[in-house]
Amino acid sequence: MEDIERDWDKPITEAGIAAKASVIVRVGMLDLGAGTGSFRVREMMHRIAYPLGVHVRADVNLTDIEAACTDGHDRITEVVDLPTTGVNTERIWLLEHFADWFNVNLGSGSMYHSRTEVSEGLMQHLDQRDASQVSADLSKQLRKERKENKSRHDMWDQAAEADDDPVLDALEQAERARSGSEHAQTAAPLDMRDINRAEHEHNSQEERKAEYRAEYCAEREHNAPSRRERCDEVRERRIARRLERTQHPPKGEYASHFDHVGQRPEHRRGVTVRQAHERLDMIEHRKPLYSPAFAGLASACACAAFVFLLGGGPYDMIGAFVGAGLGHWLRRRLFVHHLNQFFVTFVCVSVAALACTGMLRLIGLFDPVALQHDTAYIGAMLFVIPGFPMITGGLDMAKIDFPSGIQRVAYVLCIVLIATLAGWMVASIVHLNPQGFEPLGLNPVVNCLLRMVFAFIGVWGFSVMFNSPQRMCLVAAVIGMITDTLRLEIVDMGVPAEAGAFIGALLAGLLASAWRSSVRRGLLPPHLGYPRICMTVPSIVIMVPGMYMYRAMFYLGAFDTLHALDWAFRAFMVIICLPIGLVMARVLTDKSWRYDV
Repeated sequence: MEDIERDWDKPITEAGIAAKASVIVRVGMLDLGAGTGSFRVREMMHRIAYPLGVHVRADVNLTDIEAACTDGHDRITEVVDLPTTGVNTERIWLLEHFADWFNVNLGSGSMYHSRTEVSEGLMQHLDQRDASQVSADLSKQLRKERKENKSRHDMWDQAAEADDDPVLDALEQAERARSGSEHAQTAAPLDMRDINRAEHEHNSQEERKAEYRAEYCAEREHNAPSRRERCDEVRERRIARRLERTQHPPKGEYASHFDHVGQRPEHRRGVTVRQAHERLDMIEHRKPLYSPAFAGLASACACAAFVFLLGGGPYDMIGAFVGAGLGHWLRRRLFVHHLNQFFVTFVCVSVAALACTGMLRLIGLFDPVALQHDTAYIGAMLFVIPGFPMITGGLDMAKIDFPSGIQRVAYVLCIVLIATLAGWMVASIVHLNPQGFEPLGLNPVVNCLLRMVFAFIGVWGFSVMFNSPQRMCLVAAVIGMITDTLRLEIVDMGVPAEAGAFIGALLAGLLASAWRSSVRRGLLPPHLGYPRICMTVPSIVIMVPGMYMYRAMFYLGAFDTLHALDWAFRAFMVIICLPIGLVMARVLTDKSWRYDV
């Protein structure tokens, strides 16, 4: 700590290894605490370490990081442990902007976003509650400035053309004709009529142009460089880039990771240690975007939509709406007190199942048909599905990171076990016998349209539960609407549920990659450049077979092992197909996933 305090106000490129490592490891810790996979944590840490000339070797697990950092002279090892894990997609998104801001200010290029002005503006306005709106305003301002610059350049070009003197043009043309003649002595004399005509036309236009030319000259003098000055600036930049290339160390003397050695100091002195930590403080301590009540409403909408996609009817959806909304609201309230995750999961699932059952019993006083809906309470429990660790665990194992992947899968199994056990206990107490939902008998076209609507609502609700900004929620909801509807339709056509899950996840990954690529190429506004994982995971969480997992536990509690194993293996096959589909999409669209290097 003394080393860090000593370098607190130094440019971070001149600080010691302890100060540099404190920023690198803290970025990794924040990213890990936001629920992302270990492969993204390592990528983010390397992205911060690169312009600092630090090489990082990190072991990343579910709740801890052990990172060894060296700059070629000194070496330090840091170990950080998180008390718990969670999901915060807004933080994942802001850390990408922090990495771009950090790299650009240290003379390196951006990696995640093409318009670094948005990242710069976000880092200056982290005190604003709605960072998404800030980025949208910055994007709008950039588009406005780009249009103004384009119109100004067009005006300069027109004014430059207006500067041409037709008299001089006529004289120069005649002179070229005379000098190009083989017999200059016998060449025809200058035609003064052409010159007089040009001079007359020039004088007639001079009054109309005088005001505009004066305005153009003033604009060029005060607000923008002349063409020659712009050429000089381009030439200087080329010379600077050539100088930087010649100042790099000899090839083979340093590893490629240290190719910044020899850069001019002004290109890598843009951030102090204090500035980096202050921005990380603001990212870490940002309050959730949504209140517990609104998050509970989103959970209620998501689970009610989930029930419809599973085949439930209106009464099932109403019961799931009430149970999931109350359960997630209670979970948010309990997490404020830092209670144990498994205890909170057990309590909230029990409350959700009881609330759903009580709501159906209340409706049964007016319509006895509601008493027959014994499966609805399963939908009320689906808000606890650990979608992020489930998917990121599979992605980690696809990157040959088995320690992190196995820990995440074990965490998922524990959450699922606690949730299904709580649901089974409630069903045993109130004598429920879930046997599935009754067919609704809807027209296929109407059913498809309703699936699209409720898939959109369901993914939006899960995105809100993951603390995504509203624009991010809507993008993920559109992707989920397309992919989940397609999955359900092809399953109805006879495709196995496992293959449908794979196709849906693959399409979600491809659509997210296409969206991200469109933003980088300027086809979409720069403020819509969200991380892929923040768009894909909410869109496929709704494909997780929560019904299969619960029925496996229900039959296991009844000691019907044959049916328990049947439903457990059905759930297992669907679950493993989801991350495999995302991995295939990344392999097809990302070189870093396509090759083992």
